[in-house]
Amino acid sequence: MAHQNSNEPLADLTRPGQANSAGDARALYLKLFSGEMFKGFQNNAIARDLVMRRTLKNGSSMQFIFTGRTTAEYHTPGNSILGNSDGAPPVNEKTITCDDLLISSAFVYELDEVLSHYDLRSEISRKIGYALAEKYDRLIFRAVTRAARQASPITKASFVEPGGTQIQVGAGSDFNDSLVADNLVTAFYDAAAAMDEKGVSSDGRVGVLNPRQYYALVREVGNNALINRDEQGTAKQKGQGVVEIAGIKIYKSMNIPFASRYGTKYTPDSGNDDTVDTNVTNPGNVGSFVSPAIEDAANDVTGIQNEYGEETEFANSCGLIFQREAAGVVEAIAPQVQVTSGDVSVIYQGDVILGRLAMGAGALNPAAAVELFAGTTTKPSSF
Repeated sequence: MAHQNSNEPLADLTRPGQANSAGDARALYLKLFSGEMFKGFQNNAIARDLVMRRTLKNGSSMQFIFTGRTTAEYHTPGNSILGNSDGAPPVNEKTITCDDLLISSAFVYELDEVLSHYDLRSEISRKIGYALAEKYDRLIFRAVTRAARQASPITKASFVEPGGTQIQVGAGSDFNDSLVADNLVTAFYDAAAAMDEKGVSSDGRVGVLNPRQYYALVREVGNNALINRDEQGTAKQKGQGVVEIAGIKIYKSMNIPFASRYGTKYTPDSGNDDTVDTNVTNPGNVGSFVSPAIEDAANDVTGIQNEYGEETEFANSCGLIFQREAAGVVEAIAPQVQVTSGDVSVIYQGDVILGRLAMGAGALNPAAAVELFAGTTTKPSSF
């Protein structure tokens, strides 16, 4: 076997981490992380494509214009036509501001990667994607809730547009009513009728429920003629909009405001109706990350530029039904990844992996938003 010496040419190494056989020998390895981060984000963020989304450039906020209704009138022969005498249609605006930069990061020590028997970066990247998606959805769903409690921005006399809708799930003061399938079906039909009466387009109507509410409906599929499903088999088990009521496609999410928390709040504080066997027993070992309290202004003011409400204002909220015009989200920086390299990696013997985005969410058209509430007969107040 031949051995190399100082007079022999060096072997031409194949470096699979280089782009076009040039530059950083590890450059292409970062692409795995990018893909994993976006996969983690997209698989967990459902709200992003359910509302109005705009890209924000060269500014800190975006203006959305509202145009109210106008009237029709008969023409008088000989009179000039110079617009309606009442100055209709009235116009107003809503503005959504971009919050501060939202980040999720981790430092990966190179020796840990060498010793690890699994793909450390891939696993961390998924968790970063999950963290960004979770925050993204929570802010949008809180914006939809706010829309459901507001009046229309068009307030001109005789031209006032309809505002948001709030529908009680069940008839009593037991929050457990929110987990009864029949109550939810009734609420969905009421919501569909309300949006029809307010002139809201039927295109893009969706409902988002807590997982236990969603599965309560799924259990009734096939037995309750009021619920239809378009997909069967394995698709049904994925839980992504496989149930539809009154033309409203239903999603499940742990990120809607639910009894002042995200996810499921076990043993609701609002009472216990012994005639309804829907009390949810805490399964135990859920971890504090499963259902943390909603961040309020006092605990999460840094970086927030829009009004998203406080924890106590969602005490009776238990679901959302809306059309895409109900809320909007502006993105100054779409979800993306950054990774350190070069001298920084040498100094610290590792890389900082960063997922980031800059966005803001806000209520737009209240008529297109419906909030479901339970545990009280009094509608939650606006914020």
